[in-house]
Amino acid sequence: MTPLLVAGPTPSPDDARTALRQELLRPEYHERDVLQQVLDALQRLVDDALVAASGAPPLTALAAVVVALLLVLALGWLLSRTRGSARLAGPDDAVLAGTGVGADELTRRAHAAAADGRWDDVVVEAFRALTLREVERGLLADNPGATAREVAHALGAGHPPLADAAAAAARTFDLVRYGERRADEASARGVLDLLDTLVGARR
Repeated sequence: MTPLLVAGPTPSPDDARTALRQELLRPEYHERDVLQQVLDALQRLVDDALVAASGAPPLTALAAVVVALLLVLALGWLLSRTRGSARLAGPDDAVLAGTGVGADELTRRAHAAAADGRWDDVVVEAFRALTLREVERGLLADNPGATAREVAHALGAGHPPLADAAAAAARTFDLVRYGERRADEASARGVLDLLDTLVGARR
């Protein structure tokens, strides 16, 4: 007779998500990104070409060295241009990383930035404020490593009419915070309006 296997306790969905996030934040998952692997492969090709050219006539060897040098320069330029956007999510991608203040202070900063026309600051401070406000009210899990996309998903689940606005605000936050684009007034006010809507819903 085959012995029965007894299953261990099943974690709750929140516990499972938290465990998965903690696992994926481990450094070994982020040691080498795809771009770095491609650059390493190209470097090996250049090295192999130089070795092969070393036994060739001097003019051919010189041409191979020049081509290899141009390739290395082009790859270096490509790496410097794409390093900022080719990032894997890590602990520094968390919405609340390095915040250190409460939701009310972040809200005040967001409105002050709007009054000064500092749209990038409006986006970052307002999205952080709405995230922290929901955490403080117990409507979002207190997960310091939560990304903007995770926050938007949770906001959409808790406030279905605001799901699209939350997703748009998260995209804007990521683009602005990680330097891929500057915020304009319309996109910044969209994030600020979402914050004000959530604040108004509490009153």
